[in-house]
Amino acid sequence: MSSDEVDASAAVEVDRMADAVPEPGSSKSDPILVADDVKRSFGGLTAVDVSHLEVQRGTITALIGPNGAGKSTFFNLLTGFDRVDTGRWTFEGRQINGRRGHQVARAGMVRTFQLTKALTRMTVLDNMLLGAQGQLGERMVGAFLRPMWRSQERANTERAMELLERFKLIDKRQDMAGSLSGGQRKLLEMARALMTDPSMIMLDEPMAGVNPALVQSLLRHITSLRDEGKTVLFVEHDMDVIMGISDWIVVLAQGGVIAEGRPSDIRSDQQVIDAYLGAQEDEGEAGESGDE
Repeated sequence: MSSDEVDASAAVEVDRMADAVPEPGSSKSDPILVADDVKRSFGGLTAVDVSHLEVQRGTITALIGPNGAGKSTFFNLLTGFDRVDTGRWTFEGRQINGRRGHQVARAGMVRTFQLTKALTRMTVLDNMLLGAQGQLGERMVGAFLRPMWRSQERANTERAMELLERFKLIDKRQDMAGSLSGGQRKLLEMARALMTDPSMIMLDEPMAGVNPALVQSLLRHITSLRDEGKTVLFVEHDMDVIMGISDWIVVLAQGGVIAEGRPSDIRSDQQVIDAYLGAQEDEGEAGESGDE
């Protein structure tokens, strides 16, 4: 597919959002992910209580909310890193609730973490190769079939090198991952996630702790994923970033969805303003109490 065709395809996906109504539980024309009645409590605290959420295919959707709104917990539930109390969700039309993290990744939905998970005592290239799935050499029988796994290993290495080139990490391929800066580790984690060629990538605070010089690079990579037809769902606190690249925004507060819409809808939504202002007031009161 040519670059012009990719851009045109992305434009069609973004235009589909024009039919979506800016309200909680909004229906989408072509949802890749649909979640219903997803709840998770810790003791007497309800961390997540999402009645209905749809994520449109081929777009960038931001998941925002004040601290403690349940954003990362919701991510963990959807991707099999935490167990849900109740709820169900489908991805690409297939039910995936109850699956473990590696099974969700195999289904085509991969994620990154707020705190990067690079294996610091392995090289950058080896970190990339760990992201490849279905490697024959890792199995007892396959390990003895050298011609088969050697061919697969070459293909995986070529894929890894292409991604490292794309993410400007090719010169670091033989360096230990622990030697990378925080921003470079974010790039490595995003590149490693793409080793599986997923349909959807979920980014948990991709800009957190990143040097301002690398923020623009990360933003370009995120938008390029959408332009290639992939779906991006990300958690972020930087409102300039959110408003600048998002096609659709979902707002969580106290575990539930209180608003959905385009950036222009969310910017003027009174419930969103109240949720953020209320959180700031709570933090201020906590600080005053601590001073006493």
